[in-house]
Order: sequence, then C-alpha cells, then structure tokens
Amino acid sequence: MSTDFKDKMNGWALLPLVVFICIFLGAGIITKDFTFMPLNVAAIIGVIMALLMNRKENFAHKVEVFAKSAGHPNIILMMFIFILAGAFSKTAEKMGGVESIVNFGLSMIPQNLLIVGLFIICMFVSISMGTSVGTVAAIAPVGFGLSQATDIPAALAMATVVGGAMFGDNLSMISDTTIAAVRTQRTQMADKFKVNFRIVLPGAMITIIILWVLTLGNHVNHGQSYDYNFIKIIPYLLVLILALIGINVVLVLLGGILLSGIIGIADGSFNLAGFLKAASEGIVGMEDIAIIALLIGGMIGLVEHNGGINWLLHKVKSKIKSRRGAEFGIASLVSVADISTANNTISIIMSGPLAKDIADEYEIDRRKSASILDIFGSAWQGFIPYSPQLIAAAGVAGISPVMLVPYSIYPVMLALCGIVAIIFNLPRLKSK
Repeated sequence: MSTDFKDKMNGWALLPLVVFICIFLGAGIITKDFTFMPLNVAAIIGVIMALLMNRKENFAHKVEVFAKSAGHPNIILMMFIFILAGAFSKTAEKMGGVESIVNFGLSMIPQNLLIVGLFIICMFVSISMGTSVGTVAAIAPVGFGLSQATDIPAALAMATVVGGAMFGDNLSMISDTTIAAVRTQRTQMADKFKVNFRIVLPGAMITIIILWVLTLGNHVNHGQSYDYNFIKIIPYLLVLILALIGINVVLVLLGGILLSGIIGIADGSFNLAGFLKAASEGIVGMEDIAIIALLIGGMIGLVEHNGGINWLLHKVKSKIKSRRGAEFGIASLVSVADISTANNTISIIMSGPLAKDIADEYEIDRRKSASILDIFGSAWQGFIPYSPQLIAAAGVAGISPVMLVPYSIYPVMLALCGIVAIIFNLPRLKSK
C-alpha cells in the first residue's frame, strides 16, 4: 500500500455521509412520512458538515474541492439529462402523448402483462442507450401514466422502470459501468458480457414472474377510455428507436422534445408559446433533482478528499482470506463505494484497480471480477433511495424515493444472482 494511500485514510471523513443518510431516513421513520425531510435539505446539512471538517485545511480550499466534485463531467451530464427529460415529459404530456401511449398499451397488451411489458421495454432501451438515468428519464412518464390508468401502485411502476434500466446499465456494451469494469480489469467487452449475462439472466426471469404475479388482479380504473391518437405516440417511438440503435441520450431527448412540439403545434394542442411554456415547466420540475445530484456529488468529493473512501476500501481488503472471500471482497469494495457515492460508474473506477490486484493475487478470472464489479455496483444503484435513478423516477410520480425501495425487485435479484455466482463458483469458466 502506498504512503499516499495510507495518509489519505480517515474513517471520520464518512461522518457527513452517515449524517445525511440518517437524517433523511431517520426523519421518515420517526414521522412515518418520508417526505417530511426534503432530500435537498438533508444533502445541504451533509455538505455543511463536510465543509466544517478537516480544520487543518483552508475553508476556501474545501469549498473549491466541493465545487470541482460537484462540477464533475458525470454530474453535469446527469443534470443536463434530468432537465431535458423534464422538458420532454412535460411537452409530450401537454401534447397528449402520455394519454395516447397509455391507452394504446391498455388496448393492445393484456392488463396483467402491462407491468411486465414495461420492465422488458426498459431492459431493451437501457441496454441500447447504455444509461440507466437516460432510460428512467425517457420511460418513467409512461410508467406513471400506466399507474394512473390502472390500480398498479405508482411506486411499483417507477421501481419497475428503474429495475429495467439497471438491467441494461449492467450489460450494455456502451454503458459507462461496463467500460469502467472492463478497463480496470483489463479484459474484453464481449467476454465480460457473456459471463455477466449468464449470471444475471435468472434474476431477470424471476423478476418477470414476480411482476406478473403481483399484477394478476390488475384492472383499468373506471371512467378510463382506450381512445388514442397514434400520431401522438410517435415521439415515444422515436425515443425508443433512437435508443435501440445507440444514439446518444442527449440527442434522443432533444429529438423527442422537438417532435412533441411539432405535433402539438400542428394539431392545436398548444401554440408556440404553449410549447415553450410546457418545456420550461418540465425543466423547472426537474431542477430540484438536478440540484440534489450536484449537492451529493460535491459532498462525496469532500468525503473522498478527506480520506473516507480510502479508509472504507482498506477495511474491506483487510478482511480477505480465500478465493471465495476475495470475490466477496471485490463485491464489498464496489458496494461500499457505491453506497458512499451513489454513482456506480465512479464506484467501479474507484474500486477497480484494487479489485484487479485482489483478482490477480487470488487467481480470479478477470471476466468474473469485471462482472462482479458491474453487478454489485448496479444492484445498489437501483436500491439505495438517494441514487439519481430512484430520485428521478420518484420525482416524475411526485412520491418519495423511499417508497420505491420495497418494489426494487430486479436490483435485489441482481445482487442475489451475484452472491449465488460467488458461492457456487458460477459460471464455470475455461481459462483464456
């Protein structure tokens, strides 16, 4: 272990993150209302505590560290996707697109397969787009519309969107997490995909069965009509098609916004002023989520700067004694990093080099170590209530992210598949 790494280890640096989580979840548990403590207020409290720690450093320098971390390209891109998603969601809604696509789904798909269909659509969209945040942004309005037109709980619909999004984020060839896992473990993209897919496929199939059972008694709410205008569904089809062929998520959402505006103006749903107003309302509606992402990103930067993340990684590595323990150690490394940062890409980048050292020392196949990194990073990302994916999905439905956690079926299945693969040494791999 390098001297710099040792010098940058401090367990107390994690205190702001612990306080942030405890305040947010604790207030909800005590009051039985998880909207009682706004997530942005809890995040600001955590940021203030992080800034007040490490008195040996100049306060202005700590503010600079916060600003640089909050302004990380991943954070800024995430914020941009959020506001574009808000604009697309609102313009499509004002144009009548949500109602049309929901009614189209109700008229074409058996009622007890609606939520299953939503999960499968999200799986394909996310594996094509390579981004779970982008998938949630594009598909969450449809999921919420389905919940409003049926007796499916909004939390179940939103959690299903997140679950499908995490499936693709974990496997997609163009996903940041896949690229990070493959590069840090020095293996091939296709090799990692084959191993990863064999591990997680049972979890996806079990999730589909559970969703089908949960919605067996689903029925359409009284007073709902199946009327739809196919032209108003086209923006969603455009988003889906562009995603499937691998177009950048920013271009996908911009295309959806533009086409929604053209259709809405052409059929009189709104005029130019109405289109601009709808886009503005959508952007404003996602500003809170974007600010939360910025605050959490800056706070995590301060925690890492003060040595909290290094301390966590060292503690995990020190417990490893066997090959199976080494695989669980890699899973633990990326898990604690993701729980700490709420960003699976960053958590893989942080824990990847240490994971490779462990894999080499205990002769773990690099395809397996890359898969473990990606699986457990994605699993926690779809489960922790302060992840951008859950916050974005909950924001669309106007509910607390905590309400999605009990319905986070696929992320739990994903983690269980990873655990089973480690315990029983699956899949059995031939040496490359």
